[in-house]
This record gives sequence, structure tokens and C-alpha cells, in this order.
Amino acid sequence: MTNNIIQQIAIMAPPFLLAITFHEFSHGYVAWRLGDPTARNAGRLTMNPLKHLDPIGVLAFIIMKIGWAKPVPVNAAYFKNPAKDMMWVAIAGPASNLLLAIVSAIAIKLLIQIESFIPQAVLWPLVKMVAVSIWFNLILAFFNLLPIPPLDGSRIITGLLPAEAAMFFHRIERFGFIILLVLFYTGIIPKLIMPIINFTHGLITG
Repeated sequence: MTNNIIQQIAIMAPPFLLAITFHEFSHGYVAWRLGDPTARNAGRLTMNPLKHLDPIGVLAFIIMKIGWAKPVPVNAAYFKNPAKDMMWVAIAGPASNLLLAIVSAIAIKLLIQIESFIPQAVLWPLVKMVAVSIWFNLILAFFNLLPIPPLDGSRIITGLLPAEAAMFFHRIERFGFIILLVLFYTGIIPKLIMPIINFTHGLITG
């Protein structure tokens, strides 16, 4: 049993670390390109996962096989158009995960095509790792697109809405974590995003 758990974590940890690291890096990179140096100055404009790990998020990953990273700091005061620029910063995270999912789907097809050249002891753990990468990245992408503060989806919606409606999202952000917990444990969030995740998985894997 212990060996199985260790093997599972060994298979899941690399794609998990890559997914959350690339997600946060992408937020910081787009913010930097739009004029905000906050993430770079904080040493967060990096693909080093150690700079992005959240201790509770890592513990959650070990226990529940799902986790999160520390949000990259962003200061909208640097932006020329704060609402719209924050929207692009928010889009960058889920977009990066969709990109990684597509790249992983291509990688798994290539691995299967050249399987005769790779030792089985190496091939199948690698195939499993890449397969996990597809799922992790799709889950991260579509979960973060939910329009619930503080998820990226709420930032995207805020950039599209009139000022009064956008203020509504700002006001409920302090309750966002509670809202997410309620929606998750009542099964509403899985029912909302799993059909989209399954459809996208089928689309990119063929």
C-alpha cells in the first residue's frame, strides 16, 4: 500500500508542479509585459516551482491529490487600463494550462509511436505522467475559469462588466473561499466543469 502511494505521488508530482508553476509564471509574465514589475521584483517570474509552492497546497496534494500554488502578486496600479489589463493577466493562467494540456496530448501520441525504442520500464511511467498532465491542466484551466472570486474567471468577468457590476465581484471576494467550498462539497462545481473537461480531453486526445 505504501509503495503504491509513493508511486502515485512520483507519477503525479512532476505534472502537478509544472502545471501550477507555469500557471503562476504566466500570470506574472503577462503582468510584467503590461508594465507591472511586482512579480519579477518578488522573484516570482521564474519556472522554479520552489518559488511558487504553497505549503498547504502541497499538503492538500499529498492527501487529496489536488493542490495549489501561491498567487503571483500583481499591482494593477502599474497598468494603463487596470480593468482590461487585469483581465489579460487572469486569462494567462488558464490559457497556459490549456496549452500544456495540448502539448501533453501531442507528447503522449509521440511516445506511443516510438514505444519500441524506449524500455518499457521507462515508457509506461512516462506515458502515465503525461496522461496525468493532460487531466491536471484541464482541471486547473476550467476550474480557474469559474466566475467566482478569487478565481481567474472572476477577474475576466470583471474586465468585461460595467463598473457597477464589477464592484459586485469585488464586494463578494472576501466570501469567495467559502462559496467555493460550499459549491465543491455539494458537488456543484464537479457537475459544472467535468462535462467540459471530458469533452476537451476527448477533443485533444482524439
